[in-house]
Amino acid sequence: MTAKSLSLVLGSGGARGLAHIGVIEVLEERGYRVKSLAGSSMGALIAGIYAMGKLEAYRDWACALDRSDVLKLLDFSFGTTGLIKGERLMDELRDLIGDRRIEELPMAFTAVATDLDSRREVWIDEGPLFDAIRASIAIPTLFTPSHYKGRYLVDGGLLNPVPIAPTLRDGNDLTFAVSLAGHRDPRLDELPDEPATDSDFDKYRAAIQGFVEKVTQKISEGGPVDEPTELSLFEVLNRSFDVMQGAVSRLKLAAHHPDLLIEVPRNVCLTYEFYRASRIIKEGRRQAERALEDFGG
Repeated sequence: MTAKSLSLVLGSGGARGLAHIGVIEVLEERGYRVKSLAGSSMGALIAGIYAMGKLEAYRDWACALDRSDVLKLLDFSFGTTGLIKGERLMDELRDLIGDRRIEELPMAFTAVATDLDSRREVWIDEGPLFDAIRASIAIPTLFTPSHYKGRYLVDGGLLNPVPIAPTLRDGNDLTFAVSLAGHRDPRLDELPDEPATDSDFDKYRAAIQGFVEKVTQKISEGGPVDEPTELSLFEVLNRSFDVMQGAVSRLKLAAHHPDLLIEVPRNVCLTYEFYRASRIIKEGRRQAERALEDFGG
């Protein structure tokens, strides 16, 4: 097939965003030429790394992470604006990937974030790449907000989980978008769980649980912590954010429909399960191949 220029839009969704790697691999194998990228949250991270030409290095790094490796990347904040500062993760990625100004990238790139004061989405298409990524991935309550050019910015998925609008100005042949809020796939629930092989995992998990309890007490002004229920604090936050993003995605996609929408099942993993990289990437490939077969490409 004749190679067609492509605007690629990568959606938000925590660890599910690793599926974007599999999607991109399939697109390249099919001969598509990605000329511009836009992404929210994890979508902005993968898009930026791809624009840097470092996706393979990041893939290898991500697939080598186990549960305790993920937890070691978290630098807890003892303020009340978020549980994690995110500086340790950004430093690790800069060491792995490098950093460049967005204007110097070989393809157009836009990271989408949310301005807490103006209550509007912000398109970041200039300046240091990882400053833009850090702003876009700042999940409320989980990461501290990013102070960017005098504004407090948080996760772009809050207002635009699948940001197609920034690519409309690019004039490419096609626009493909990847949503991480697809319908549940029962097949994925049947896959065996991956055992925790690192003996330190329980120690780090206990530390996180204790920290969350302290923050909960502080927020409730010293009141008692609620008795445990079937849903943890993280699970409530994750599910609530997923519900909100799913609703917003449907509205945004109705306004700007791509030529092809690739949907990754929302139950491929939980938001924080970055240690499942190989499984998630494989599912991204699977969904891309199915969608492209229907599309005829």
